Amino acid sequence: MKKLDINQLDDSDEEIVEILISSGMSRPAARTLAYLKKVDEATSVELERGTGLRQPEVSIAMRQLNPFDWIEEDEEKKPGKGRPNKVYSLKVGFKDIIAHIEKQQKKAIDDATASIKRLKELTKG
Repeated sequence: MKKLDINQLDDSDEEIVEILISSGMSRPAARTLAYLKKVDEATSVELERGTGLRQPEVSIAMRQLNPFDWIEEDEEKKPGKGRPNKVYSLKVGFKDIIAHIEKQQKKAIDDATASIKRLKELTKG
């Protein structure tokens, strides 16, 4: 039997996951990003084992992250027959991802503040 040496999320990575989730990201997407942050690339099997996600959750995470264009997806031909493995890596630096999240959070705060201000204006009297 072949033994795979796969990285696992550590306590620091888990803290990153929790912060990403608290900023509105789904658990699978957050775990996937945290894992890809620590490796150069990973197959879907490595993502599953390294993050503790099931295969459908990895697929869901990739669909959720796809619109942001943060992840590179390639295919790696397996020896013999069968589908090629998908290999994922970060297309952008993690600092760029953080900057995007920060901008998104600031906009949410500004929108909420504007709504409260307008509500106060509408209820004067």
